[in-house]
Amino acid sequence: MSPEHLEIWASVATLLERLPAALDAQLQRDSGLTHFEHGLLYALDRAPDRRLRMSTLAGYASSTLSRLSRAASRLEAKRLLRREPDPSDGRFTLAVLTPEGHAMVEEATPRHHALVDRLVFGALTEAQAHQLGVVSRRIGEAIDAAPAWRPPEATTPENASRP
Repeated sequence: MSPEHLEIWASVATLLERLPAALDAQLQRDSGLTHFEHGLLYALDRAPDRRLRMSTLAGYASSTLSRLSRAASRLEAKRLLRREPDPSDGRFTLAVLTPEGHAMVEEATPRHHALVDRLVFGALTEAQAHQLGVVSRRIGEAIDAAPAWRPPEATTPENASRP
């Protein structure tokens, strides 16, 4: 690795350690959720009928079914989601956001987005933020070509044809 690449990698590695810790700390303090759990609830909140197959949700979360199942058990204990058989195909299980889960997303998301705005977007120009999105997608696709979750409202000419 060249000295320049090593310096860049050191910055990326530091970001990968510090950002998740900061996001988890804020969500735990304010909502009793991990960043992973909030991401699951947020994805369900944006899904049609606030439900997704567990396998789809695992793909969106870049998670194994085992890790997702453990998180779902914690969220079920808090009455934020429930699991039920998929009526269209009983071989699949649906994760369904409960009314309490929806209320939690509504309560937790503004403070969480404010932190993301401050830590990420507050440190960048609009051009840098756009480039961060492009670079992050390219690295993510190099790791795993499976489609990543994207918010339904994030349809732009650039991503209109993407899953």
